[in-house]
Amino acid sequence: MLFRGKDLSRMLREWNYDSSKLNVRRIIGEDGREKIQLRVDLGILQMEVDGRPDGRRPHGRESLLDHYLGALKAHRKDRGSVTGFVLSKDDCLDLQQEAVQYYHRYLSLFYLGDFEGVVRDTKRNLKAFDLVKKYADDASDRQIFEQFRPFVLMMHTRAKASMALKEKEFDQAISLINQGINDIENCSIEDSERGPGGDVGSEVIFLQRWKDEVSKLKPEEPLEKLQREMDEAVHSENFELAAELRDKLRIIQRLDLPEP
Repeated sequence: MLFRGKDLSRMLREWNYDSSKLNVRRIIGEDGREKIQLRVDLGILQMEVDGRPDGRRPHGRESLLDHYLGALKAHRKDRGSVTGFVLSKDDCLDLQQEAVQYYHRYLSLFYLGDFEGVVRDTKRNLKAFDLVKKYADDASDRQIFEQFRPFVLMMHTRAKASMALKEKEFDQAISLINQGINDIENCSIEDSERGPGGDVGSEVIFLQRWKDEVSKLKPEEPLEKLQREMDEAVHSENFELAAELRDKLRIIQRLDLPEP
């Protein structure tokens, strides 16, 4: 069957695809609600800002993940435990396809600077990973999800730390990055093949380098600045300057002592 009047060529011409960057924009849909559009090489993906990205409500729930979590809860209530609850290969495939929708959206939201939305969607996908890890009937299905956990953890960390940086909370941002690095390093990867995500340590390397950049942006406290300058003076064997800076450092430290 051929359809007339459905050609997208004009829309695609008006928004050229640029392979050097993520092509994403916000629009107002015909229903008056905000949407997110992602331009890919062969077309345009349109996503809802909230709920499931495609706007559907499988089984009357916000997402398939919510449906299976509800099924798990019902199973526990009926049988008194989770024993016997499993996700079939088809269940896992459906959850995987749904997770890809959220992946496209959280990447788009990150590019748009909506870090709260990124935290929400990455947290949601990690919850799906946890469900599959516990209840998938086939180990290969668990591995399909687990190979992407480090990447999702990295994006989750980047979003949370970016929120802290917007408020100029440098110490908090560094703490969040350290927590993200720790979470990724603790990931259990059964298969060394990571697929399109790259090698096992790539996410950790990225966060470590980013942490170094954030540390350089952090304004130095007076004590830290004096200590650094004194260390540099000692290293360059400018002992007269080092002694002067040491005396200043001691004076400030005495002034900072709490009163007895």
